Amino acid sequence: MSLEQLIVREQTRRHFFSNAGLSIGTLGLASLMAGGDLRAAEHSDRKTNPLAPQNPHFNAKAKRVIYLFMAGGPSQLELFDYKPKLQEMDGKVIPESYVEGKNFAFLKKDAQLLGTKRKFQKWGDSGQEMSELLPHLGELADKIAIIRSMKTDVFNHGPAKLFMNTGFQRFGRPSMGAWVTYGIGSESNDLPGFVVMHSGPRGPRGGTPLWGSGFLPTTYQGVPFLNGADPILNLATPKGISRQGQGDFVDTLKDLNSARLQQIGDPEIATRIATYEMAYRMQSSAPELMDLSKETPDTLNLYGIKDPGKPSFGRNCLLARRLVERGTRFVQLYHTDWDHHGNAGTNLNEALDARCDEVDQPAAALVKDLEERGLLEDTIVVWGGEFGRTPQGEPRDMLGRDHHIEAYSMWLCGGGIKGGVTVGKTDDLGYYGVEDQVHVHDLQATILHLLGLDHEKLTYRFQGRDFRLTDVGGHLVNQIIA
Repeated sequence: MSLEQLIVREQTRRHFFSNAGLSIGTLGLASLMAGGDLRAAEHSDRKTNPLAPQNPHFNAKAKRVIYLFMAGGPSQLELFDYKPKLQEMDGKVIPESYVEGKNFAFLKKDAQLLGTKRKFQKWGDSGQEMSELLPHLGELADKIAIIRSMKTDVFNHGPAKLFMNTGFQRFGRPSMGAWVTYGIGSESNDLPGFVVMHSGPRGPRGGTPLWGSGFLPTTYQGVPFLNGADPILNLATPKGISRQGQGDFVDTLKDLNSARLQQIGDPEIATRIATYEMAYRMQSSAPELMDLSKETPDTLNLYGIKDPGKPSFGRNCLLARRLVERGTRFVQLYHTDWDHHGNAGTNLNEALDARCDEVDQPAAALVKDLEERGLLEDTIVVWGGEFGRTPQGEPRDMLGRDHHIEAYSMWLCGGGIKGGVTVGKTDDLGYYGVEDQVHVHDLQATILHLLGLDHEKLTYRFQGRDFRLTDVGGHLVNQIIA
């Protein structure tokens, strides 16, 4: 019986076998190392370091991911998907055939269509069409792939974010970052393999399960870096404790936990050991990471950072570059307040201007900076939200749109992504994807593939069945693979 099966049994059962003198600890841990395609016996480092680098299923085009998550649902119709027919029908009621049997978060089915007030232009040799709101991204048109036919299954924010991140709309599943670090580990010894940061007025709806490890060992969950003097909770050495004293404490704790691990084989004990040791090392590495004083003025200007000590999306983008330089495998940046329904402060006028102004320059700077440092070729950069916005407006006088799951836009670049391509097409009103539709599971499968991971083989047995990020779906989006 594998350790993955043992950990879902009642604790009293584990204690029974332990007290009966059966040496299941070593056996169970060996089973964890050998079970599944990614747990070959030769990767013995997993016994002492669950985040040790692992070989992927096949040669990878990418080594790491930076995921720029625009929480709330950016409007593809204002940014990436210009529709002349929608402009012509502005103010008219959408034909019944479009909305028959559909549910919306707030809209009525007889809501009027809303044309965009934004101008679009073609950028670069590839002629990628984008809005005037993203001029810095437009300069990178030949480096990015735009998907205009994204589709999801969930139209409320929290469940939709879970679906985008974990492949499932309810709590309890591992996030993509957790799956990636479970699959190929991390290249950093003194920083987490999966780091999460956020900017904007609040954290994303859905909270910590968006970067959680679900039923995977908790060592693979995302580590939030907070804005403020102490970005990592509970990391600082307690007052009155010397560095040597704390080191002795960590060593003693490791010995005790290792003995217990050998006795019962619970992988959460291995996680506990690794967490204490990582925290000890991060007391030196984290302050150095967060200190931007050695970055040049040109670099700070590139990201649009006026005050390096002030929280911003630009600062987080620069920190993301610094993290991947130091071996972190998966970095996710949440930027909130993209939920533009048309209320005061959440409209497609000034509010959308502000959001785009906050992210356009830093996101483009991240791509440029990674390329200049030779990191872009094996770093995937992803930009997008949990869904898009409807062609209908609500309310018209304030310019807003409702949640839309049938078709929305995202972009990717670097790490094996073909630049200058647009994938997918929507109908004349931008309502449905009519060509090369890309489901959330397809995007997830493609990102894993670029990291050398077969999404059908990256599994974990839990409660009697094998789970995976892409559930029972997922096809590669070959059009964006270089």
